[in-house]
Amino acid sequence: MRLRDQVIGALNLFRASPGAFDAAAVRVGQVLADVATISLLHERSMRHSDTLNEQLQTALNSRVIIEQAKGKLVERLGLDMGQAFSLLRDHARTRNLRLADLAQSLIDGTETLTGQTATRSRQPLQPPGAHGPGLAHGVHRRWTKCHC
Repeated sequence: MRLRDQVIGALNLFRASPGAFDAAAVRVGQVLADVATISLLHERSMRHSDTLNEQLQTALNSRVIIEQAKGKLVERLGLDMGQAFSLLRDHARTRNLRLADLAQSLIDGTETLTGQTATRSRQPLQPPGAHGPGLAHGVHRRWTKCHC
């Protein structure tokens, strides 16, 4: 069983009585081998396609989760989207986490994010001792802590 120069597999044919196959039996055997080769190649192609589709769907799902986490950081800490992504990325790197896993933990509230990136936010932070909405979410002047 071949595809051009590539060996795909082998097909063993047996007969009930000893002796060589006649020409008709050899042609039937070749047809069976050709059909089996096509089937194997089709199965490989489908498996590859399914794997690629799964990988693309996982990437898309991860991207959606990361965007949600960025949005939460933007809303809670007053960051822009670039700063939110940098904060997520840096935190994931320093803790050796996958970015999508960190983002999911941030969204579901099982992860607390800390860092200095938010000190460069566009919105002013509440002064120490103030009980405004910024501190209600754990935002501090120097070190930022988001209990998102």
